[in-house]
Amino acid sequence: ADIPVIPDLEDVQEENLAMQVAAPPSVQVNRVLTYHDLDKDLMKYAAFQTLDGEVDLKLLTKVLAPEHELREDDVSWDWDHLFTEVSSELVTEWDVGQLERED
Repeated sequence: ADIPVIPDLEDVQEENLAMQVAAPPSVQVNRVLTYHDLDKDLMKYAAFQTLDGEVDLKLLTKVLAPEHELREDDVSWDWDHLFTEVSSELVTEWDVGQLERED
């Protein structure tokens, strides 16, 4: 009686499984925090001001830059233009260095 029995194919075909629907899984959905929420939480809770309970991050959290200061516009780079710009700056610095040595 304790030994599992493999059912015969004929017995399985008699069952109508087409009308049976599995219950959907229940998943807990957590809200994703925004940068603004994270910034407020960082300043509020002391748990974020220490790392592993040993490293004090209070000084770092005081000088963190806000998000709006870190955002930059996307700028496409053109290799030829960038190379010309850097080359001209280097030549200008080299010329200034040469003039200072002559004086």
